[in-house]
Amino acid sequence: MVDITDRVREAVQASGVESGRVLTYVPHTTAGITINENADPDVAHDFLKQLDEMVPWRQPFYRHAEGNSASHVKASMMGSSVTVLIDGGKLVLGTWQGIYFCEFDGPRTRKVEVAVWAD
Repeated sequence: MVDITDRVREAVQASGVESGRVLTYVPHTTAGITINENADPDVAHDFLKQLDEMVPWRQPFYRHAEGNSASHVKASMMGSSVTVLIDGGKLVLGTWQGIYFCEFDGPRTRKVEVAVWAD
């Protein structure tokens, strides 16, 4: 899990939008995006360990030829986008919240798309 909050914040500042929304989107089927606590790095660790327990890398019933079914399941659980409000030119996030890119099948070259809309 990679905290990309600052990158999203920079995109909002560069846009000049004072009030609106920012959409952060991951166009990959084995990566996701989520909002979670960013104050304690142990949260991301625990989060990934729990996902591994819930969705093990190997299962006898997986049929996908690439062998990365678990990555697809985890990405779907996280989702491919998050939308955050903008107020006063700033992201409207809770005190401990951050935006995370989640890699489940890497390392790979990935991209994250960010779109900003004014109200």
